[in-house]
Amino acid sequence: MWLFKRKGPSGFSSSSTAEEVTNGINGSGLTAIVTGASSGIGSETARVLALRGVNVTMGVRNMVAGKQVKEAILKEIPSAKVDTMELDLSSLTSVRKFASEFTSSGRPLNLLVNNAGVMATPFTLSKDNIELQFATNHLGHFLLTHLLVETMKKTAREMKREGRIVNVSSVAHRFTYSEGIRFNKLNDKEGYNSWAAYGQSKLANILHANELARRLKEDGAQITANSLHPGSITTNLFRHLGVFEGFLSTVGKFVFKNIPQGASTTCYVALHPQVKGMSGEYFSDNNVAKPSLKAADTDLSKKLWDFSMDLIK
Repeated sequence: MWLFKRKGPSGFSSSSTAEEVTNGINGSGLTAIVTGASSGIGSETARVLALRGVNVTMGVRNMVAGKQVKEAILKEIPSAKVDTMELDLSSLTSVRKFASEFTSSGRPLNLLVNNAGVMATPFTLSKDNIELQFATNHLGHFLLTHLLVETMKKTAREMKREGRIVNVSSVAHRFTYSEGIRFNKLNDKEGYNSWAAYGQSKLANILHANELARRLKEDGAQITANSLHPGSITTNLFRHLGVFEGFLSTVGKFVFKNIPQGASTTCYVALHPQVKGMSGEYFSDNNVAKPSLKAADTDLSKKLWDFSMDLIK
């Protein structure tokens, strides 16, 4: 049970569910990609978008789990249009393969939900020798967006309908390293802190969305880019916390959001008419919120963009 239920200007609150914030919205004709859709708020996001008529492609690392989610959605919603494709955000090769296969299929793309993530992992380097949380949570999504944005622009032009890019960040972006993004110490094992590294990756999600919003507006593209904090939710993101995981799972049901509530802000930003034309914003509890000062730093967002472009080359 979520304890705080005061509604914001949108008419929704922290206790609103994904189904509630999309009630009455017809997503028929729209195509979406949702990353990390094999569990948690990702699978709920995919389910609710499919419930509203959206054609959903679930980008999943674990194909077995992804197919199980697909089957569960189809059992509940026989008319759902949902598919799974393999996508490991920690591997740039996997991201390129996914984007290439999706693009070559000729499918349109209206909504890109960058949801997948890992949290507070022990120090690990990705297959591309980049700190794992930064690689998975930010860089993989940065590359994916980079490779799919032209498809989104084309879709928006042909359908004359706004495209939306949604980066799932976290309030943890406030608790990053003192410098915000450790451009020169990204892979520094000695100075690594699992929670600060998580905060760094979540800060990067917001900075990415902000700079992308600026560039899309400059290009005159009919696509928005926003970021959000889904809320504190008991999901398998806690799997690296050992004994503490059990405590959080037990206590969490009284103080944290459940998964339908946790997926609500993502679905709100992706589908709701209230969000039309809004870009470069940060949302929490289904309302516009204020991120940290670092997250609003335009110079930092531009620096991260250039740094990320160099890494994906």
